[in-house]
Amino acid sequence: MNKIRSVLLVWIISFLSMPALAAPDADQAFQAIYSREWDWRTQQGLTDPDNGAIADRLPAIDAASQSARLAYWEQTLKALDAIKSGQLSPKARIDYGVYRNQIVTLANSQRFKDYEAPFNSDSAFWSDLTYTARQPFKTLSDYHSFIAQMRALPTYFAQAEDNMRAGLARGFTPPRVTLVGRDQGVAVMAQARSAQDTVFYKPFAQMPDWVPAGEQASLRAEAISVITNQVIPAHIRLLRFLREDYIPNARAALAAQDLPDGRAYYQAKIAEYTTLDLTPDQIHAIGLGEVAKIRLAMRAAMLETGFKGDMPAFLAYLRSDPKFYAKTPQDLLDRAAWIAKQFDGKAGQWFGRLPRSRFTIVPVPDEIAPFYTAGRGGNGVYLLNTYDLPSRPLYALTALTLHESAPGHAFQVPLALENKDQPAFRRQVYISAYGEGWALYCEKLGVEMGLYPTAYDRFGMLSYQMWRAVRLVVDTGIHAKGWSRAEAIAYLHDHTALSDREVQTEIDRYISWPGQALAYYLGAMRIENSRAKAEAALGPRFNIRAFHDTVLALGSVPLPVLEAQIDQFIANGGKGPYPDEE
Repeated sequence: MNKIRSVLLVWIISFLSMPALAAPDADQAFQAIYSREWDWRTQQGLTDPDNGAIADRLPAIDAASQSARLAYWEQTLKALDAIKSGQLSPKARIDYGVYRNQIVTLANSQRFKDYEAPFNSDSAFWSDLTYTARQPFKTLSDYHSFIAQMRALPTYFAQAEDNMRAGLARGFTPPRVTLVGRDQGVAVMAQARSAQDTVFYKPFAQMPDWVPAGEQASLRAEAISVITNQVIPAHIRLLRFLREDYIPNARAALAAQDLPDGRAYYQAKIAEYTTLDLTPDQIHAIGLGEVAKIRLAMRAAMLETGFKGDMPAFLAYLRSDPKFYAKTPQDLLDRAAWIAKQFDGKAGQWFGRLPRSRFTIVPVPDEIAPFYTAGRGGNGVYLLNTYDLPSRPLYALTALTLHESAPGHAFQVPLALENKDQPAFRRQVYISAYGEGWALYCEKLGVEMGLYPTAYDRFGMLSYQMWRAVRLVVDTGIHAKGWSRAEAIAYLHDHTALSDREVQTEIDRYISWPGQALAYYLGAMRIENSRAKAEAALGPRFNIRAFHDTVLALGSVPLPVLEAQIDQFIANGGKGPYPDEE
């Protein structure tokens, strides 16, 4: 017996002394967790189908469903923590880091009950279906699914209203000052003269020839009935609630730290949007340092234009001289299209793999344009705000276009979606620090690409860089240091060439959306620093196409994951993910 014990003891010691190797069982266990959870998430209507089709439902958003989601994600975290990440294969280890961050973010949002404040000065739950209505429908199922979503809309709105009432009761709302007039999109629908006058009818107005004529007539009749009897009345009820109950009673205080458990809430938002472990004080200090550096660069660009006055006079000149502004909305759209096409001619010099999908440029819809940001890009579209042209400067249009279209959002997002080597939770989920950091990096990349033809254009780019650096100061100033709205407006106005309309719109966005504005500059800094590190380490072996392909092949990842992958890129001698394209 003693001999057997001795042999067994030797075997155990030998086993424990072996180096940790990737265990197939660990990979399989991890894959089982994320596959099960992703299927559940899709069934819940919390993400779009992986095939790009339109979902045939809206998610249940009542309090019971929200509590069940929190419980599910907490159980998922426990299952993830039971996996020994050191036993995962290298690729699965990356997936694990991305996925765990994703689940932590989702669970935190549920714990703080973000669903009780489902809109802000920038984005609103009632707009989701209008975006769906503007996209091309590819199958008959898409039309039927959209009608099913419209049928579910009254229940969806009623549950949102219940959630907002609960938020009101505990003081968890966006600040009142940022919500004034933000009900305009609801009002447009509530006051529609007929179903055919609404954006919800847009997919049915002109249907493609592959939809049989009889089916077209049936779909149109069904859509008109649902819009008339369910969609419009739901908007009427929602508008009454917003105007009579919600907006008048929203909180007066601005700071996130004044919300219930506000300091922890703001710290969680910092983690969500930056994927970094930084305090408000640290971010504020970084912002002040970057503002000072960019200020010097802006002054140099100003002098290059030949302007003789000081910076405040130059900013006033840029905001007021008609030559810096388009005469018509179409002029602005045409100019943006020309900028985007110039990038097309240079893309192959800077990127090895290009997205297969294309994007269009369209104006921001009228019902949201007065309060919407200057532009926004994504898969297949670059939305450009043509409202109030004297607030849309041409000297900033190149930076805006590179950020929102290509090589920014309308370039990066399709590449992620088209990368079938990644699991769905990496292709379809957007992490702001990565996505916004990449898009801001692309603005400065335009200098190297020769896309800023004049000193005014380069100043516009620097003003946009300053705009994002200022956000680090302003966001933390508002939410952690007691800044007033007037202080924030003055700081943004005095440090950038943004128009007065843009300044106020943006400040209200930061007030009502804590932490989101921090993603841009911190993300871009990490990408720039990673590139500088790779250039220094690789020397003549550094290939900019391989570097960009490496960053974009990741999809949307936390910044520490990005930095670790660039370290691996360096260790591999600067080889990109697509050797056949080197």
